Amino acid sequence: MAIALTGIGELVTNEPEHDGTALGIVEHAAVVVDNGRIAWVGRAVDAPAADTERDLGGRAVLPGFVDSHTHLVFAGDRGSEFAARMAGAPYDGGGIASTVAATRGASEDQLRALLGRRIAELRAQGTTSVEIKSGYGLRRDDEARLLRLAAEVTGETTYLGAHVVPPEVDRGDYLALVTGEMLDACAPHARWIDVFCEPASPHAFDGDEARAVLEAGRAHGLLLRVHGNQLSAGPGVRLAVELGAASVDHCTYLTDADVAALSAGDTVATLLPGAEFSTRAPYPDARRLLDAGVTVALATDCNPGTSYTSSMPFVIALAVREMRMTAAEAVWAATAGGARALQRTDVGRITPGARADLAVLEAPSHTHLAYRPGVPLASTLAVGE
Repeated sequence: MAIALTGIGELVTNEPEHDGTALGIVEHAAVVVDNGRIAWVGRAVDAPAADTERDLGGRAVLPGFVDSHTHLVFAGDRGSEFAARMAGAPYDGGGIASTVAATRGASEDQLRALLGRRIAELRAQGTTSVEIKSGYGLRRDDEARLLRLAAEVTGETTYLGAHVVPPEVDRGDYLALVTGEMLDACAPHARWIDVFCEPASPHAFDGDEARAVLEAGRAHGLLLRVHGNQLSAGPGVRLAVELGAASVDHCTYLTDADVAALSAGDTVATLLPGAEFSTRAPYPDARRLLDAGVTVALATDCNPGTSYTSSMPFVIALAVREMRMTAAEAVWAATAGGARALQRTDVGRITPGARADLAVLEAPSHTHLAYRPGVPLASTLAVGE
């Protein structure tokens, strides 16, 4: 059944053909949805007939947010760690161990219920596509369990056995496990492989170790992602570009050579300002990347230790206020940018043939996402309700 969505005050399509800008805005717009796909987009006065019509009363509509970096399957709480950081304690990645212990100790039903609540929370804020990593099991069967659960809610699952080296395991033995037996068990449940490449942390992986992890994953048919340059200007960014990773995430500390590599390659720089908010680290220089022609995405990095937010609108507001992005750039990065980071063409835009994954704002314009921070403006538009 074809449904015409009318009364759209501002429609963000991310298709420049409509107005010559990256957001491809159509004013006084309509969208026709048929069988879960976009069938037609344009001005309401030109809309074709549909089986039914729904008037949105002047609200803005945009592609559903694409959150391309999350760690949603976990148990436990690290509020005390956050409080300690706000009092001046530094972050070095070591707190992950407490989440690992809690997650290992939780039952599958408990983890599934926690994941379900988090998915409902992000969807209530306009997110329609989400990537989910493992990384809080750090043992073969625990990592596979996290990926199986993640696959129940998304096709964008990422094997992150190389999150940190657990304290009870020899470093060399753990690297062999991550690239061997654990990878064998996890690859059937994952689309991606990721590694926390951060020589500045004693818990994470250096450049040579990260390369071994990524190459092993690729040999198993997995696509590549990298946690890179979060704590220092290390090798992560250039390794990601060299190996053709879809995305390198964090990018907090970048050299001129890092920016040049990103500019010359196809790897997306996914920025996670929620992590800087929660750790009091310097924010990434998004302006520097954009001015160099780098494709930038925004994501929540939702996790219990360093960015416990599921709100893409909050991330957009941070990007505009703290990273010198315009509202238009931030919205594009949170939708089309996230889709590129996941190598998806069916989401992140509103165009015939794309999925009808839409967000609606209780506001007339996308600018309100940054203009009114903290206000619950965005929600998933359930077509057909």
